[in-house]
Amino acid sequence: MPGLRRDRLLALLLLGALFSADLYFHLWPQVQRQLRPRERPAGCPCSGRAPSAALLSAAASQDPGTVAHNFSRTRPGAEHPSRGHPGPRSKLQALFAHSLYQILEEPPLLGPEDWLLASQEALRYYRRKVARWNRRHKIFKEQFNLTSSDPPVQLRPEASWVQFHLGINSHGLYSRSSPVVNKLLHDMRHFPTISADYSQDEKALLGACDCSQIVKPSGVHLKLVLRFSDFGKAMFKPMRQQREEETPEDFFYFIDFQRHNAEIAAFHLDRILDFRRVPPTVGRLLNVTKEILEVTKNEILQSVFFVSPANNVCFFAKCPYMCKTEYAVCGNPHLLEGSLSAFLPSLNLAPRLSVPNPWIRSYSLSGKEEWELNPLYCDTVKQIYPYNSSNRLLGIIDMAIFDFLIGNMDRHHYEMFTKFGDDGYLIHLDNARGFGRHSQDEISILAPLSQCCMIKKKTLLHLQLLAQADYRLSDVMRESLLEDQLAPVLTEPHLLALDRRLQIILKTVEDCIEAHGERRVIADGPAPQSAPDSGQANLTS
Repeated sequence: MPGLRRDRLLALLLLGALFSADLYFHLWPQVQRQLRPRERPAGCPCSGRAPSAALLSAAASQDPGTVAHNFSRTRPGAEHPSRGHPGPRSKLQALFAHSLYQILEEPPLLGPEDWLLASQEALRYYRRKVARWNRRHKIFKEQFNLTSSDPPVQLRPEASWVQFHLGINSHGLYSRSSPVVNKLLHDMRHFPTISADYSQDEKALLGACDCSQIVKPSGVHLKLVLRFSDFGKAMFKPMRQQREEETPEDFFYFIDFQRHNAEIAAFHLDRILDFRRVPPTVGRLLNVTKEILEVTKNEILQSVFFVSPANNVCFFAKCPYMCKTEYAVCGNPHLLEGSLSAFLPSLNLAPRLSVPNPWIRSYSLSGKEEWELNPLYCDTVKQIYPYNSSNRLLGIIDMAIFDFLIGNMDRHHYEMFTKFGDDGYLIHLDNARGFGRHSQDEISILAPLSQCCMIKKKTLLHLQLLAQADYRLSDVMRESLLEDQLAPVLTEPHLLALDRRLQIILKTVEDCIEAHGERRVIADGPAPQSAPDSGQANLTS
Protein backbone atom coordinates (compact mmCIF):
# COMPACT_ATOMS: atom_id res chain seq x y z
CA MET A 1 0.00 0.00 0.00
CA PRO A 2 2.72 2.59 0.78
CA GLY A 3 4.28 1.85 -2.64
CA LEU A 4 0.94 2.39 -4.34
CA ARG A 5 0.47 5.77 -2.60
CA ARG A 6 3.98 6.76 -3.62
CA ASP A 7 3.18 5.95 -7.27
CA ARG A 8 0.04 8.07 -7.10
CA LEU A 9 2.01 10.95 -5.64
CA LEU A 10 4.64 10.71 -8.37
CA ALA A 11 1.91 10.62 -11.02
CA LEU A 12 0.30 13.75 -9.54
CA LEU A 13 3.65 15.54 -9.44
CA LEU A 14 4.33 14.60 -13.06
CA LEU A 15 0.90 15.83 -14.17
CA GLY A 16 1.43 19.07 -12.26
CA ALA A 17 4.81 19.60 -13.90
CA LEU A 18 3.33 18.97 -17.36
CA PHE A 19 0.48 21.39 -16.67
CA SER A 20 2.91 24.07 -15.46
CA ALA A 21 5.10 23.62 -18.55
CA ASP A 22 2.06 23.87 -20.84
CA LEU A 23 0.89 26.99 -19.02
CA TYR A 24 4.32 28.64 -19.27
CA PHE A 25 5.31 27.65 -22.79
CA HIS A 26 1.93 27.57 -24.55
CA LEU A 27 -0.87 29.48 -22.84
CA TRP A 28 1.17 32.40 -21.48
CA PRO A 29 2.72 33.29 -24.92
CA GLN A 30 -0.81 33.36 -26.37
CA VAL A 31 -1.91 35.80 -23.66
CA GLN A 32 1.15 37.96 -24.40
CA ARG A 33 0.39 37.99 -28.13
CA GLN A 34 -3.20 39.02 -27.46
CA LEU A 35 -2.01 41.85 -25.25
CA ARG A 36 0.50 42.97 -27.90
CA PRO A 37 -1.00 42.13 -31.30
CA ARG A 38 1.11 44.68 -33.17
CA GLU A 39 4.48 43.07 -32.48
CA ARG A 40 6.36 41.62 -35.41
CA PRO A 41 9.61 39.69 -35.41
CA ALA A 42 12.52 41.91 -36.29
CA GLY A 43 13.95 39.38 -38.71
CA CYS A 44 13.49 35.79 -39.77
CA PRO A 45 16.89 34.36 -40.69
CA CYS A 46 16.71 30.78 -41.77
CA SER A 47 18.02 28.58 -44.54
CA GLY A 48 16.98 25.67 -46.63
CA ARG A 49 14.66 25.25 -49.56
CA ALA A 50 11.24 26.88 -49.63
CA PRO A 51 8.49 24.77 -48.07
CA SER A 52 5.23 23.99 -49.80
CA ALA A 53 2.01 25.90 -49.32
CA ALA A 54 0.57 22.98 -47.37
CA LEU A 55 3.46 23.10 -44.92
CA LEU A 56 3.03 26.85 -44.47
CA SER A 57 -0.69 26.42 -43.84
CA ALA A 58 0.08 23.88 -41.13
CA ALA A 59 2.96 25.85 -39.62
CA ALA A 60 0.74 27.72 -37.19
CA SER A 61 -1.61 24.85 -36.47
CA GLN A 62 0.56 24.04 -33.45
CA ASP A 63 -0.66 27.36 -32.04
CA PRO A 64 -4.26 27.76 -33.22
CA GLY A 65 -5.05 30.50 -30.77
CA THR A 66 -2.79 32.94 -32.56
CA VAL A 67 -4.71 32.58 -35.82
CA ALA A 68 -8.01 33.47 -34.23
CA HIS A 69 -6.92 36.86 -32.90
CA ASN A 70 -9.17 39.77 -33.64
CA PHE A 71 -6.81 42.28 -35.23
CA SER A 72 -9.47 44.86 -36.05
CA ARG A 73 -9.14 48.05 -34.09
CA THR A 74 -11.94 50.07 -32.62
CA ARG A 75 -11.66 53.60 -33.86
CA PRO A 76 -11.25 56.12 -31.05
CA GLY A 77 -14.20 58.39 -30.88
CA ALA A 78 -16.41 55.92 -32.76
CA GLU A 79 -18.80 55.60 -29.84
CA HIS A 80 -21.90 57.70 -30.23
CA PRO A 81 -22.29 60.46 -27.66
CA SER A 82 -25.04 60.20 -25.10
CA ARG A 83 -28.47 61.33 -26.20
CA GLY A 84 -28.80 65.06 -25.73
CA HIS A 85 -25.02 65.59 -25.43
CA PRO A 86 -23.48 66.42 -28.82
CA GLY A 87 -20.02 65.01 -29.46
CA PRO A 88 -16.94 67.13 -30.12
CA ARG A 89 -16.94 69.16 -33.32
CA SER A 90 -15.11 67.43 -36.16
CA LYS A 91 -12.26 69.61 -37.40
CA LEU A 92 -11.93 67.43 -40.49
CA GLN A 93 -15.58 67.94 -41.46
CA ALA A 94 -15.24 71.65 -40.78
CA LEU A 95 -12.16 71.77 -43.00
CA PHE A 96 -13.84 70.08 -45.95
CA ALA A 97 -16.89 72.35 -45.47
CA HIS A 98 -14.70 75.46 -45.73
CA SER A 99 -15.15 77.68 -48.77
CA LEU A 100 -11.69 76.80 -50.10
CA TYR A 101 -12.90 73.22 -50.58
CA GLN A 102 -16.25 74.21 -52.08
CA ILE A 103 -15.36 76.61 -54.87
CA LEU A 104 -15.51 75.20 -58.37
CA GLU A 105 -12.07 74.64 -59.83
CA GLU A 106 -10.82 76.47 -62.88
CA PRO A 107 -10.84 75.85 -65.74
CA PRO A 108 -14.16 73.96 -65.74
CA LEU A 109 -14.34 70.41 -67.10
CA LEU A 110 -16.02 70.96 -70.46
CA GLY A 111 -15.27 68.11 -72.83
CA PRO A 112 -13.58 64.75 -73.43
CA GLU A 113 -10.17 66.39 -73.46
CA ASP A 114 -10.56 67.16 -69.73
CA TRP A 115 -11.03 63.49 -68.77
CA LEU A 116 -8.16 61.02 -68.84
CA LEU A 117 -10.11 58.10 -70.34
CA ALA A 118 -12.85 57.69 -72.90
CA SER A 119 -15.29 55.44 -71.02
CA GLN A 120 -16.31 53.12 -73.87
CA GLU A 121 -12.75 52.61 -75.06
CA ALA A 122 -11.61 51.89 -71.48
CA LEU A 123 -14.41 49.39 -70.86
CA ARG A 124 -13.61 47.53 -74.09
CA TYR A 125 -9.96 47.36 -73.05
CA TYR A 126 -10.82 46.05 -69.58
CA ARG A 127 -13.20 43.42 -70.98
CA ARG A 128 -10.38 42.09 -73.17
CA LYS A 129 -8.07 42.02 -70.12
CA VAL A 130 -10.64 40.08 -68.09
CA ALA A 131 -11.23 37.56 -70.92
CA ARG A 132 -7.46 37.05 -71.30
CA TRP A 133 -7.04 36.55 -67.57
CA ASN A 134 -9.87 33.98 -67.46
CA ARG A 135 -8.30 32.03 -70.36
CA ARG A 136 -4.87 31.97 -68.74
CA HIS A 137 -6.35 30.98 -65.40
CA LYS A 138 -8.23 28.09 -67.04
CA ILE A 139 -5.05 26.87 -68.77
CA PHE A 140 -3.15 27.11 -65.48
CA LYS A 141 -5.74 24.98 -63.67
CA GLU A 142 -5.74 22.36 -66.43
CA GLN A 143 -1.94 22.23 -66.49
CA PHE A 144 -1.71 21.45 -62.78
CA ASN A 145 -4.97 19.45 -62.55
CA LEU A 146 -6.47 21.94 -60.15
CA THR A 147 -10.15 21.81 -59.32
CA SER A 148 -11.92 24.99 -58.35
CA SER A 149 -15.56 25.97 -58.11
CA ASP A 150 -14.73 29.67 -58.49
CA PRO A 151 -16.70 31.22 -61.37
CA PRO A 152 -14.85 33.21 -64.08
CA VAL A 153 -14.06 36.81 -63.21
CA GLN A 154 -16.65 39.30 -64.49
CA LEU A 155 -16.04 42.95 -65.30
CA ARG A 156 -18.56 45.18 -63.59
CA PRO A 157 -18.58 48.74 -64.99
CA GLU A 158 -19.83 49.96 -61.61
CA ALA A 159 -16.80 48.48 -59.80
CA SER A 160 -15.06 51.11 -57.68
CA TRP A 161 -11.69 50.73 -59.42
CA VAL A 162 -13.32 51.21 -62.85
CA GLN A 163 -15.16 54.31 -61.67
CA PHE A 164 -11.96 55.64 -60.10
CA HIS A 165 -10.16 55.31 -63.45
CA LEU A 166 -13.02 56.92 -65.35
CA GLY A 167 -13.14 59.82 -62.88
CA ILE A 168 -9.52 60.95 -63.33
CA ASN A 169 -9.55 64.42 -64.86
CA SER A 170 -7.34 67.41 -65.51
CA HIS A 171 -7.88 68.72 -61.95
CA GLY A 172 -6.80 65.64 -60.04
CA LEU A 173 -6.98 61.88 -59.63
CA TYR A 174 -10.45 62.24 -58.15
CA SER A 175 -13.01 64.95 -57.49
CA ARG A 176 -13.49 66.43 -54.04
CA SER A 177 -17.07 65.21 -53.67
CA SER A 178 -16.58 61.84 -55.36
CA PRO A 179 -18.02 58.93 -53.34
CA VAL A 180 -15.90 56.53 -55.39
CA VAL A 181 -12.76 57.01 -53.30
CA ASN A 182 -14.31 55.79 -50.03
CA LYS A 183 -15.89 52.86 -51.87
CA LEU A 184 -12.51 51.99 -53.40
CA LEU A 185 -10.79 52.14 -50.01
CA HIS A 186 -13.46 49.82 -48.59
CA ASP A 187 -13.11 47.34 -51.45
CA MET A 188 -9.31 47.20 -51.24
CA ARG A 189 -9.59 46.59 -47.52
CA HIS A 190 -12.14 43.75 -47.75
CA PHE A 191 -12.20 42.06 -51.16
CA PRO A 192 -10.40 38.68 -51.41
CA THR A 193 -7.32 38.42 -53.59
CA ILE A 194 -7.30 36.22 -56.71
CA SER A 195 -3.65 36.69 -57.76
CA ALA A 196 -0.33 38.01 -56.50
CA ASP A 197 2.82 38.81 -58.44
CA TYR A 198 5.99 40.84 -58.33
CA SER A 199 5.80 44.48 -59.36
CA GLN A 200 7.39 45.72 -62.57
CA ASP A 201 10.37 46.91 -60.52
CA GLU A 202 11.24 43.40 -59.38
CA LYS A 203 10.54 41.93 -62.83
CA ALA A 204 12.92 44.46 -64.38
CA LEU A 205 15.60 43.50 -61.88
CA LEU A 206 15.13 39.83 -62.76
CA GLY A 207 15.28 40.58 -66.48
CA ALA A 208 11.69 39.45 -66.98
CA CYS A 209 10.59 42.66 -68.69
CA ASP A 210 11.92 45.87 -70.18
CA CYS A 211 10.21 48.47 -68.03
CA SER A 212 12.77 51.24 -68.37
CA GLN A 213 10.18 53.82 -69.48
CA ILE A 214 8.48 54.07 -66.14
CA VAL A 215 10.39 51.89 -63.66
CA LYS A 216 13.31 52.98 -61.50
CA PRO A 217 14.31 49.64 -59.99
CA SER A 218 16.08 49.28 -56.69
CA GLY A 219 16.62 46.31 -54.47
CA VAL A 220 16.09 47.54 -50.92
CA HIS A 221 12.33 47.24 -50.82
CA LEU A 222 9.66 44.65 -51.37
CA LYS A 223 6.31 45.22 -53.00
CA LEU A 224 3.75 43.01 -54.70
CA VAL A 225 0.88 43.51 -57.12
CA LEU A 226 -2.37 42.06 -55.77
CA ARG A 227 -5.50 41.57 -57.83
CA PHE A 228 -8.90 41.39 -56.15
CA SER A 229 -12.07 39.47 -56.91
CA ASP A 230 -13.51 42.50 -58.77
CA PHE A 231 -10.38 42.50 -61.01
CA GLY A 232 -9.03 45.68 -59.43
CA LYS A 233 -5.31 45.90 -58.69
CA ALA A 234 -3.30 47.43 -55.85
CA MET A 235 0.35 47.76 -54.92
CA PHE A 236 1.06 46.01 -51.61
CA LYS A 237 3.92 47.26 -49.44
CA PRO A 238 4.43 45.21 -46.27
CA MET A 239 5.29 46.46 -42.82
CA ARG A 240 9.06 46.76 -42.35
CA GLN A 241 9.34 48.98 -39.28
CA GLN A 242 7.43 49.53 -36.06
CA ARG A 243 5.57 52.85 -35.79
CA GLU A 244 7.88 54.10 -33.03
CA GLU A 245 11.13 53.44 -34.92
CA GLU A 246 12.98 56.34 -36.49
CA THR A 247 15.35 56.05 -39.43
CA PRO A 248 18.89 55.80 -37.98
CA GLU A 249 20.94 58.97 -38.37
CA ASP A 250 23.67 57.12 -40.26
CA PHE A 251 21.28 55.86 -42.97
CA PHE A 252 21.45 57.46 -46.41
CA TYR A 253 18.02 58.37 -47.77
CA PHE A 254 18.43 56.00 -50.71
CA ILE A 255 18.85 52.91 -48.52
CA ASP A 256 16.09 53.75 -46.07
CA PHE A 257 13.24 51.29 -45.53
CA GLN A 258 9.98 51.78 -47.35
CA ARG A 259 7.23 52.23 -44.74
CA HIS A 260 3.69 51.07 -45.39
CA ASN A 261 2.23 53.58 -42.94
CA ALA A 262 3.97 56.41 -44.82
CA GLU A 263 2.05 55.48 -47.98
CA ILE A 264 -1.23 55.54 -46.05
CA ALA A 265 -0.50 58.84 -44.30
CA ALA A 266 0.70 60.46 -47.55
CA PHE A 267 -2.66 59.79 -49.19
CA HIS A 268 -4.56 61.38 -46.30
CA LEU A 269 -2.25 64.42 -46.22
CA ASP A 270 -2.53 64.86 -50.00
CA ARG A 271 -6.32 64.88 -49.74
CA ILE A 272 -6.26 67.36 -46.84
CA LEU A 273 -4.00 69.69 -48.85
CA ASP A 274 -6.53 69.42 -51.70
CA PHE A 275 -3.84 68.26 -54.14
CA ARG A 276 -5.53 64.91 -54.94
CA ARG A 277 -2.39 63.64 -56.65
CA VAL A 278 -1.76 60.50 -54.54
CA PRO A 279 -3.69 57.35 -55.56
CA PRO A 280 -6.15 56.13 -52.89
CA THR A 281 -4.25 54.09 -50.30
CA VAL A 282 -5.50 52.00 -47.40
CA GLY A 283 -4.05 49.74 -44.73
CA ARG A 284 -4.91 46.06 -44.50
CA LEU A 285 -3.99 42.96 -42.51
CA LEU A 286 -3.29 40.24 -45.06
CA ASN A 287 -2.99 36.52 -44.54
CA VAL A 288 0.23 36.04 -46.49
CA THR A 289 -0.38 32.31 -46.93
CA LYS A 290 -3.96 32.41 -48.17
CA GLU A 291 -3.96 35.81 -49.88
CA ILE A 292 -0.50 35.76 -51.48
CA LEU A 293 1.16 32.34 -51.58
CA GLU A 294 -1.92 30.28 -52.43
CA VAL A 295 -3.09 32.62 -55.21
CA THR A 296 0.20 33.41 -56.96
CA LYS A 297 1.22 31.65 -60.16
CA ASN A 298 4.76 33.05 -60.03
CA GLU A 299 7.12 30.20 -59.16
CA ILE A 300 9.88 32.58 -58.10
CA LEU A 301 7.55 34.28 -55.63
CA GLN A 302 6.45 30.87 -54.33
CA SER A 303 10.09 29.89 -53.80
CA VAL A 304 10.90 32.76 -51.41
CA PHE A 305 8.31 31.78 -48.78
CA PHE A 306 9.55 29.97 -45.70
CA VAL A 307 8.67 29.30 -42.08
CA SER A 308 10.84 31.06 -39.52
CA PRO A 309 12.15 29.44 -36.33
CA ALA A 310 9.30 31.25 -34.55
CA ASN A 311 6.76 29.44 -36.80
CA ASN A 312 5.91 32.65 -38.65
CA VAL A 313 5.36 32.62 -42.41
CA CYS A 314 7.90 34.89 -44.13
CA PHE A 315 8.93 35.89 -47.63
CA PHE A 316 11.59 38.08 -49.21
CA ALA A 317 12.36 39.79 -52.50
CA LYS A 318 14.18 37.99 -55.29
CA CYS A 319 16.65 40.45 -56.78
CA PRO A 320 20.41 41.09 -57.06
CA TYR A 321 20.72 43.30 -53.99
CA MET A 322 19.38 43.11 -50.43
CA CYS A 323 17.11 40.15 -51.09
CA LYS A 324 17.92 37.47 -48.55
CA THR A 325 16.15 35.86 -45.63
CA GLU A 326 17.75 38.44 -43.33
CA TYR A 327 15.58 41.07 -45.02
CA ALA A 328 12.39 39.02 -45.07
CA VAL A 329 9.01 40.20 -43.84
CA CYS A 330 7.04 37.88 -41.61
CA GLY A 331 3.45 37.33 -40.61
CA ASN A 332 2.23 36.75 -37.08
CA PRO A 333 2.12 33.84 -37.85
CA HIS A 334 0.23 34.46 -41.12
CA LEU A 335 -1.15 37.99 -40.70
CA LEU A 336 0.94 40.90 -41.93
CA GLU A 337 0.24 44.63 -42.04
CA GLY A 338 0.67 46.47 -45.30
CA SER A 339 -0.49 49.34 -47.47
CA LEU A 340 -2.56 48.92 -50.63
CA SER A 341 -2.35 51.68 -53.23
CA ALA A 342 -4.82 51.67 -56.10
CA PHE A 343 -3.32 51.23 -59.55
CA LEU A 344 -3.59 53.99 -62.12
CA PRO A 345 -4.89 53.11 -65.60
CA SER A 346 -2.61 51.01 -67.80
CA LEU A 347 0.06 52.83 -69.78
CA ASN A 348 -1.61 51.43 -72.90
CA LEU A 349 -4.71 53.46 -72.06
CA ALA A 350 -3.17 56.49 -70.38
CA PRO A 351 0.53 57.01 -71.15
CA ARG A 352 2.56 58.70 -68.44
CA LEU A 353 5.77 60.62 -68.70
CA SER A 354 8.53 59.97 -66.17
CA VAL A 355 10.73 63.06 -65.75
CA PRO A 356 13.87 63.52 -63.62
CA ASN A 357 13.32 66.00 -60.83
CA PRO A 358 15.41 69.17 -61.44
CA TRP A 359 16.23 69.05 -57.72
CA ILE A 360 17.27 65.40 -57.83
CA ARG A 361 19.73 64.35 -55.14
CA SER A 362 23.08 62.71 -55.65
CA TYR A 363 22.65 58.97 -55.15
CA SER A 364 26.24 58.51 -54.05
CA LEU A 365 28.03 58.60 -50.72
CA SER A 366 29.81 61.93 -51.21
CA GLY A 367 28.58 63.71 -54.35
CA LYS A 368 26.49 66.86 -54.46
CA GLU A 369 24.20 68.20 -57.18
CA GLU A 370 24.40 71.71 -58.60
CA TRP A 371 21.31 72.92 -56.72
CA GLU A 372 23.03 72.07 -53.43
CA LEU A 373 25.97 74.34 -54.29
CA ASN A 374 24.40 77.13 -56.32
CA PRO A 375 21.75 79.29 -54.55
CA LEU A 376 20.80 80.79 -57.95
CA TYR A 377 20.11 77.37 -59.45
CA CYS A 378 16.42 78.18 -60.02
CA ASP A 379 17.37 80.91 -62.50
CA THR A 380 18.93 78.20 -64.63
CA VAL A 381 15.88 75.95 -64.34
CA LYS A 382 13.60 78.79 -65.45
CA GLN A 383 15.44 78.96 -68.77
CA ILE A 384 14.85 75.28 -69.58
CA TYR A 385 11.79 73.81 -71.28
CA PRO A 386 9.17 73.09 -69.96
CA TYR A 387 9.86 75.15 -66.83
CA ASN A 388 10.14 78.34 -68.87
CA SER A 389 6.68 78.30 -70.41
CA SER A 390 4.22 76.44 -68.19
CA ASN A 391 3.04 75.93 -64.62
CA ARG A 392 5.36 72.93 -64.28
CA LEU A 393 7.72 74.76 -61.92
CA LEU A 394 4.81 75.61 -59.60
CA GLY A 395 3.93 71.92 -59.63
CA ILE A 396 7.51 71.09 -58.60
CA ILE A 397 7.19 73.54 -55.70
CA ASP A 398 3.88 71.98 -54.63
CA MET A 399 5.60 68.60 -54.65
CA ALA A 400 8.53 69.94 -52.60
CA ILE A 401 6.12 71.33 -49.98
CA PHE A 402 4.36 67.97 -49.80
CA ASP A 403 7.69 66.10 -49.51
CA PHE A 404 8.96 68.46 -46.81
CA LEU A 405 5.88 67.86 -44.71
CA ILE A 406 6.34 64.07 -44.87
CA GLY A 407 10.16 64.19 -44.79
CA ASN A 408 10.66 62.45 -48.15
CA MET A 409 14.13 63.00 -49.63
CA ASP A 410 13.77 60.36 -52.35
CA ARG A 411 11.81 62.21 -55.07
CA HIS A 412 14.22 61.54 -57.94
CA HIS A 413 11.51 61.46 -60.65
CA TYR A 414 7.95 62.63 -61.08
CA GLU A 415 5.24 61.40 -63.41
CA MET A 416 2.52 63.12 -65.45
CA PHE A 417 -0.27 62.03 -67.75
CA THR A 418 0.80 62.95 -71.28
CA LYS A 419 -2.81 63.75 -72.26
CA PHE A 420 -2.93 66.84 -70.06
CA GLY A 421 0.20 68.39 -71.60
CA ASP A 422 2.87 70.57 -70.01
CA ASP A 423 0.43 72.21 -67.59
CA GLY A 424 -0.83 68.90 -66.23
CA TYR A 425 -0.38 68.06 -62.57
CA LEU A 426 2.47 66.01 -61.13
CA ILE A 427 1.41 62.64 -59.70
CA HIS A 428 2.81 62.09 -56.20
CA LEU A 429 3.70 58.40 -56.41
CA ASP A 430 5.90 56.30 -54.14
CA ASN A 431 5.84 58.06 -50.75
CA ALA A 432 7.02 55.14 -48.63
CA ARG A 433 10.27 56.82 -47.58
CA GLY A 434 8.37 59.58 -45.83
CA PHE A 435 7.73 59.86 -42.08
CA GLY A 436 11.10 58.34 -41.23
CA ARG A 437 12.37 60.92 -38.74
CA HIS A 438 10.00 63.18 -36.81
CA SER A 439 12.86 64.74 -34.84
CA GLN A 440 14.55 66.30 -37.89
CA ASP A 441 13.26 68.76 -40.48
CA GLU A 442 15.23 68.35 -43.71
CA ILE A 443 15.26 71.96 -44.92
CA SER A 444 16.98 71.06 -48.19
CA ILE A 445 13.74 69.46 -49.43
CA LEU A 446 12.30 72.99 -49.61
CA ALA A 447 15.02 74.17 -52.02
CA PRO A 448 12.58 74.66 -54.95
CA LEU A 449 10.49 77.00 -52.79
CA SER A 450 13.36 78.87 -51.13
CA GLN A 451 15.40 79.24 -54.34
CA CYS A 452 12.55 80.12 -56.73
CA CYS A 453 10.43 82.09 -54.23
CA MET A 454 7.19 81.17 -55.99
CA ILE A 455 4.03 79.47 -54.73
CA LYS A 456 0.50 79.00 -56.01
CA LYS A 457 -2.04 81.20 -54.30
CA LYS A 458 -4.34 78.19 -53.89
CA THR A 459 -1.60 76.22 -52.15
CA LEU A 460 -0.70 79.09 -49.84
CA LEU A 461 -4.33 79.66 -48.85
CA HIS A 462 -4.68 76.01 -47.85
CA LEU A 463 -1.45 76.04 -45.87
CA GLN A 464 -2.46 79.17 -43.97
CA LEU A 465 -5.85 77.70 -43.24
CA LEU A 466 -4.25 74.53 -41.82
CA ALA A 467 -2.10 76.68 -39.52
CA GLN A 468 -5.21 78.03 -37.76
CA ALA A 469 -6.30 76.43 -34.49
CA ASP A 470 -9.75 75.46 -35.80
CA TYR A 471 -8.20 73.50 -38.69
CA ARG A 472 -4.81 72.57 -37.22
CA LEU A 473 -3.00 70.19 -39.57
CA SER A 474 -2.03 67.65 -36.91
CA ASP A 475 -5.61 67.50 -35.62
CA VAL A 476 -7.26 66.94 -39.01
CA MET A 477 -4.60 64.37 -39.95
CA ARG A 478 -5.11 62.51 -36.70
CA GLU A 479 -8.85 62.44 -37.29
CA SER A 480 -8.53 61.41 -40.93
CA LEU A 481 -6.13 58.56 -40.15
CA LEU A 482 -8.55 57.11 -37.60
CA GLU A 483 -10.62 55.96 -40.58
CA ASP A 484 -7.93 53.40 -41.48
CA GLN A 485 -8.02 49.82 -40.22
CA LEU A 486 -4.40 50.05 -39.06
CA ALA A 487 -4.92 53.15 -36.88
CA PRO A 488 -2.96 54.65 -35.29
CA VAL A 489 -1.07 55.05 -38.56
CA LEU A 490 1.34 57.71 -37.28
CA THR A 491 2.73 58.26 -33.81
CA GLU A 492 2.02 61.53 -32.05
CA PRO A 493 5.55 62.97 -32.64
CA HIS A 494 5.07 62.57 -36.41
CA LEU A 495 1.72 64.38 -36.24
CA LEU A 496 3.19 67.26 -34.23
CA ALA A 497 6.10 67.47 -36.68
CA LEU A 498 3.57 68.37 -39.39
CA ASP A 499 2.59 71.54 -37.50
CA ARG A 500 6.23 72.48 -36.98
CA ARG A 501 7.11 71.97 -40.64
CA LEU A 502 4.05 73.89 -41.76
CA GLN A 503 5.30 76.92 -39.83
CA ILE A 504 8.71 76.57 -41.51
CA ILE A 505 7.03 76.61 -44.95
CA LEU A 506 5.00 79.71 -44.11
CA LYS A 507 8.11 81.44 -42.72
CA THR A 508 9.95 80.65 -45.97
CA VAL A 509 7.13 82.21 -47.99
CA GLU A 510 7.11 85.24 -45.68
CA ASP A 511 10.85 85.72 -46.20
CA CYS A 512 10.36 85.49 -49.98
CA ILE A 513 7.62 88.11 -49.88
CA GLU A 514 9.82 90.46 -47.84
CA ALA A 515 12.64 90.01 -50.35
CA HIS A 516 10.72 90.08 -53.65
CA GLY A 517 7.21 91.38 -52.96
CA GLU A 518 3.87 89.60 -52.84
CA ARG A 519 3.03 90.09 -56.54
CA ARG A 520 6.17 88.27 -57.65
CA VAL A 521 6.02 85.43 -55.10
CA ILE A 522 2.32 84.48 -55.13
CA ALA A 523 1.18 83.06 -58.47
CA ASP A 524 -2.50 83.98 -58.74
CA GLY A 525 -3.15 81.87 -61.84
CA PRO A 526 -6.15 79.58 -61.60
CA ALA A 527 -6.49 79.93 -57.85
CA PRO A 528 -10.11 80.32 -56.71
CA GLN A 529 -11.47 83.78 -55.97
CA SER A 530 -13.96 84.14 -53.14
CA ALA A 531 -15.05 86.61 -50.54
CA PRO A 532 -13.26 85.98 -47.25
CA ASP A 533 -15.23 84.67 -44.31
CA SER A 534 -14.41 84.15 -40.67
CA GLY A 535 -12.23 81.15 -41.47
CA GLN A 536 -10.68 82.47 -44.69
CA ALA A 537 -6.90 82.32 -44.68
CA ASN A 538 -5.22 85.72 -44.83
CA LEU A 539 -2.34 86.04 -47.28
CA THR A 540 -0.53 88.54 -45.15
CA SER A 541 -1.20 87.04 -41.73
